[in-house]
Amino acid sequence: MTASVRFGRIAGIPVGASWSALLIAALIAWSLAGSLLPAEAPGLAPAAYWLAGLAGAGLFLGSLLAHEVGHALVARRAGLRVRGITLWLLGGVAQLEDEPASPGDELRVAIVGPAVSLALGVGFGLATAALAVLGAPAVAVAVTGWLALGNGALALFNLLPAAPLDGGRVLRGLLWRRHGSRLRASVTATTAGVWVGGGLVAYGLVGAFTGWGFGTLWTALVGWFLVTAARQERDHAVLRHDLGGLRADQVMTPAPAAAPAWFTVDAFLRNYVHPWQAAVLPLRGFDGQAAGVVTAAALESVPPERRHIVRAGDVAIPMAELLLVAPDQPVADLAPRLAAGRTVAAVVAGGQLLGLITPADLARTTAGGQARAVA
Repeated sequence: MTASVRFGRIAGIPVGASWSALLIAALIAWSLAGSLLPAEAPGLAPAAYWLAGLAGAGLFLGSLLAHEVGHALVARRAGLRVRGITLWLLGGVAQLEDEPASPGDELRVAIVGPAVSLALGVGFGLATAALAVLGAPAVAVAVTGWLALGNGALALFNLLPAAPLDGGRVLRGLLWRRHGSRLRASVTATTAGVWVGGGLVAYGLVGAFTGWGFGTLWTALVGWFLVTAARQERDHAVLRHDLGGLRADQVMTPAPAAAPAWFTVDAFLRNYVHPWQAAVLPLRGFDGQAAGVVTAAALESVPPERRHIVRAGDVAIPMAELLLVAPDQPVADLAPRLAAGRTVAAVVAGGQLLGLITPADLARTTAGGQARAVA
C-alpha cells in the first residue's frame, strides 16, 4: 500500500495512491459505462457513458479519500501520529504510527470513517432526488444514485465486527472498555476478522464457480485480504504485549562502525556483511557523514550480475526515512511504527548512533522472553 503517486496534503497529512488504485477506478468506470448507465439512461453515445462513468469513478475515489481523512483527523486530534493516507486496490488506508491510548480514542477513530461514508451516501441520495425533481439528465441521476448506494454499502461493510475493518476496531474498543485488556480485545476482534474473511473467501469462490448468490472472485480477494490483515494485526498485538515495559536500548543491536556507502554490493557483502555476520549496517559517505542504513536482505536482493555495478548506498534506507528514537523510548510504542513500513529504527542520543532495531530484534526479544518464562 505504498503511495506511488502523491496528490499533496490535506490538513497537513500526505495523501497519495498506489498504481493499483487506477485498477479499481477503471473497473468502476467500465462497470458504469458498460452496463448500469446504458440501462438507466438509454440512447446516448458511448462517449457520454464513459465520461459519466469516469466522473462516477472519480467521485467514488474522492468518497474513499474522505472516509480516510475522517479517520486521520480524529486520530491526530487524539494525539496519534498520522504518517499519511493511501488509496489502493481495495480502498484506502490512513496509516497511523501509534496505537490509541484508550478505548474512547479507539472508538472515536474507528466510527468516524463509516459515519463519513454514511453522510456521503445520504448527501448523494438527496442530490439524486433533487436532480430527478429538477429534470436533470437521466445519466446524472443514475451516477449520483449509484454513489449514494456505493457509499451506503461502504459504510455498512466497514461496520462488520471484524478487524481490521472499522467495525472490528469498534468491537475492540468496546471489549477493551469492558474487560480492561487491550490484548484480549485485540485477539477477539482479529479472530472475528479471520472468520469473516474466511467466510467471504468461501462465498466468493462458490459464487464465482457455480453462479450461486452474488459472490465473485473480487469477494474472495477481499476476504483473503481480511484474513491476512487480521492475522498480522493479531500477531502485532501479541508482540506489543510481550514487549512489556522494555526500552529501546534494551532491545537494540549495538551499532557497529559505519561502513563505506560507495562500496559496490559485491565488495560490501564480501568485506562487511559476511565477515561480521551483520543483518544491518550504518553507512558513511565520502565526507564521513552518516549516509543511511543498509540491510543484508536489501544487498542480497540485488541480482548477482549487477552486484559489481550497484553501490551499497543505492539500496540503503536514507537517513530521512529512518525511524529515530531515544534510548529510553518504550519498545511497545516502537513496534507499530516498524510494522507500518519502516524497516529499521536508529537509537540516537547526543547526536551519536547507539544502536539499530529491526523487526527481527523485536521477534528475538519476545522469543527470549517466552523461553525464559517456560524455563
